[in-house]
Amino acid sequence: MADWFPLGDAQLLVVSDGVLRLDAGAVFGLTPRVMWEPVAGALDEEHRLGMGLNCLLVRSQGKLILVETGVGSKATRLPGAAGVGEAGSLLANLARHGVRPEDVDVVINTHLHFDHCGGNTAYRDDKLALAFPRARYFLQKGEWEAANHPNERTRSTYLAENLEPLASSRQLELVQGEAEVTKEVRILPAPGHTADHAIVEVSSGGRTAFYIGELAQHPVMLERIAWISAFDVLPLVTLETKKRLLERAIAEDALLVSVHSPPPGIGRIRLVEGKRKWEEA
Repeated sequence: MADWFPLGDAQLLVVSDGVLRLDAGAVFGLTPRVMWEPVAGALDEEHRLGMGLNCLLVRSQGKLILVETGVGSKATRLPGAAGVGEAGSLLANLARHGVRPEDVDVVINTHLHFDHCGGNTAYRDDKLALAFPRARYFLQKGEWEAANHPNERTRSTYLAENLEPLASSRQLELVQGEAEVTKEVRILPAPGHTADHAIVEVSSGGRTAFYIGELAQHPVMLERIAWISAFDVLPLVTLETKKRLLERAIAEDALLVSVHSPPPGIGRIRLVEGKRKWEEA
């Protein structure tokens, strides 16, 4: 079982919700198959790529903060092309680390696609409820509005059962732009995957880590910044957002936590002979 990782006075722990399987061509978008296939990794018989569901626990200034909740374990309406049979293990994996749902003080979602917030809610006594009953849930206001008013493209991933208990609770914290959760943990706008997509920065003791959300779905997409998923609604915005983050990550030697990389998805981007290189930490 993995240990907590110190980052200054904060502590980090990646906890998996399992594996999501998505069509590999969609993951790599416009990038030709002849380019991505040699570096993508093994595909299943349905041409799907196994994607990590790496959630992040942060201990910071007396708060236990959970970034992202994965697919979750609800029997729910999901996109037909998504393979979720190996997902839904977040609560069990938290328990293995001695963390109960009621121990979590804050939940942060980078955005509200089903594979990032499905574990926000769960069924208790056949009723839909917040999975983390004491937590405040931090979301970008624009993302919340988009999720509650989906269009023809987005309605298959913005699912009401992941949203409704929050709407009627007093635990929803809608933020706009940068937001401070503790003195060490901040939410930063990172548009592209969605218009109001965000990332999470943890900074303590002169060290920095970024939970990058959907800025990249595979480590090679951090090395080759023009490789952008078909799931991004604003791909050219993603390009600029990714460039800014990587410039800062390289300059600060920051840790990156990549949600869809193979677990635990922790690494750094370094310049090797002038080229970006992902190095697992």
